[in-house]
Amino acid sequence: MADARLPEGWTLRRIREVSGDREAVALDPGRTVRWVAGVGDPETLRPEIVLGFHGLCLVKPVGDDDWYMGSLYDDGSVDCWTAYDDLYEALRGL
Repeated sequence: MADARLPEGWTLRRIREVSGDREAVALDPGRTVRWVAGVGDPETLRPEIVLGFHGLCLVKPVGDDDWYMGSLYDDGSVDCWTAYDDLYEALRGL
């Protein structure tokens, strides 16, 4: 968990307030994340920031400004199916 980080300008308190999830957490980005909503085979994403919300999560990949929403599985992997260009909107979409 030492590598878990928050988005620049955001606190965990603010993330919890906007999302409505009082137990939201920053997760270690060292996990398998796949974009499964595209055509063809899933695309592997390299996460920079991962925020957990019970069974859902938001992922910001390295070098990408979009936020990807997906399912967080027991093994720590994530399958993302939708994307937002703004963290606030992604949090409201949970």
